[in-house]
Amino acid sequence: MDRLTSMAVFVKAADLGSFAAAAAALDLSGPMVGKHVRSLEERLGVRLINRTTRRHSLTEFGRAYYERCRVVLAESEAADALAADQIAEPRGKLRVTMPVHFGRRCVAPVLLDLAQQYPALELDLSFNDRIIDLSDGGYDLAVRTGSLEDKGGVIARCIAHQRMVVCASPAYIERHGQPRQIEDLSKHHAVVYRRSGPVPPWLFPRSGQPEVAVTPPNRLRLDDLNAIADVAAAGMGLAWLPYWLVRERILAGVLVELLPDGPGFLYNAYALWLETSHLPLKIRLAIDALAAALPKYMT
Repeated sequence: MDRLTSMAVFVKAADLGSFAAAAAALDLSGPMVGKHVRSLEERLGVRLINRTTRRHSLTEFGRAYYERCRVVLAESEAADALAADQIAEPRGKLRVTMPVHFGRRCVAPVLLDLAQQYPALELDLSFNDRIIDLSDGGYDLAVRTGSLEDKGGVIARCIAHQRMVVCASPAYIERHGQPRQIEDLSKHHAVVYRRSGPVPPWLFPRSGQPEVAVTPPNRLRLDDLNAIADVAAAGMGLAWLPYWLVRERILAGVLVELLPDGPGFLYNAYALWLETSHLPLKIRLAIDALAAALPKYMT
């Protein structure tokens, strides 16, 4: 008899507590269920189930073998699903949560290209700067930047790097001068990001050493990156922002990149999803598409 089929019958009988219940669930006869279990026992040379007229119970070895069978069957199903993915196309709803501006400017265009490529794929996109629990929110995928919490059951993959730059308007530089090194930032006014808690510092990498953390003097604190860029462009202070957000303003001369000789701090961008034995095709393709395409939106 096929060993994998016999394992599946054995697991079902153990789960349901009787051959009769397993037979009904699997659309088999009771004797056929018993035949599958006996086939395993004869192959192994060990009894798996103690049988009485009233009840069936797993032997000590049967309990250990049951756990291993569940793993084998799950891996077999995952392998079959993986093979099916190769000849299928992604379909159904893909729910993704992402930061507002990063999502609009960088993530959404990639996912929309994917949806255009696969007509059976539906997108349900949420633009939100709050950290959303994937298991509670019902999302298939989350895209986040910066540091991540170490959370069990969640897988993270780095898909891009977000370069941060210091910038200011030409009018601000004309009035207050241009900082030439990191230490000069303390002499300038800054427009800073703060959502809750203390103002996060500006970070500057150093070769082989921990990054330098600087919090310039500030009296303008906003919780929207695009608004910070607008205020900086109006000449009200320095700003520390992702390059992709201010690239067009810099190219147009509305903002000037400062400290250009130093490397910009890189925030990692991650795709996060719930741990599973088989990652659905729609999620896997979305992650791969983001990893391949996001860098061009962020340079």
